[in-house]
Amino acid sequence: MGQICFEAGEAKNTYGTGCFLLFNTGTNPIQSKYGLITSLEYQLNDQKPVYCLEGSIAIAGALVQWLRDNLCLISKASEIEDLARTVKDNGGVYLVPAFSGLFAPYWRSDARGVMVGLTQYVNKGHLARAVLESTAYQTRDIVEAMNKDTGMKLRELKVDGGMVSNEILMQFQADTLEVPVIRPRVTETTALGAAYAAGLAVGFWSGMDDLRQHWSIDKIWSPRMRSDERENTYRNWKKAVERTLNWID
Repeated sequence: MGQICFEAGEAKNTYGTGCFLLFNTGTNPIQSKYGLITSLEYQLNDQKPVYCLEGSIAIAGALVQWLRDNLCLISKASEIEDLARTVKDNGGVYLVPAFSGLFAPYWRSDARGVMVGLTQYVNKGHLARAVLESTAYQTRDIVEAMNKDTGMKLRELKVDGGMVSNEILMQFQADTLEVPVIRPRVTETTALGAAYAAGLAVGFWSGMDDLRQHWSIDKIWSPRMRSDERENTYRNWKKAVERTLNWID
């Protein structure tokens, strides 16, 4: 509601301690075959309920906290962007934060975290990049599953949550998904959605079109990565994910 994803095919992702990506599937619930959850998105008055597919990521912003508190490479979470800017890429490093297993779309409790691709060239800037890119890659894993389940291709992704202030992450998210990433002016969209629904119920808002006009964009990131680079880096990510599996007997 807070991201006005009212049409089938629209999606939003919340970047917090974890990530929660919802993909509107319309009035017909889709039973996922690729590791997602079928959820009720909303129902207004006597209208048909609208459903969505949901994908959950356990470790997103929590990985930045791990870099700060456990490795002590930064003193506060906001410093990760400046550290990541000291290098031009991840230096070949991929970090899969399966600290207590992998959530959607894998659902593997036997997985544990890995950091792969380390060489003597790698420094803390590359680790910072790998931490941010991990969230974007996990999001792509979910989007790939959603595209398969729905037969629709994601056209754009609306974003909210504490991590969306990170410009490097948002640009890389657009690059790896190959779709625009859109940040609204109001990023506390859970509260905004509740206000929208309450306003509709009491007649403060005239309807969905009124909400669309009220909602506004702060910034859009467009993909700019070459297709061969996009697919090569994602292929490396998938290889890294494979290394996490079957760790716990």
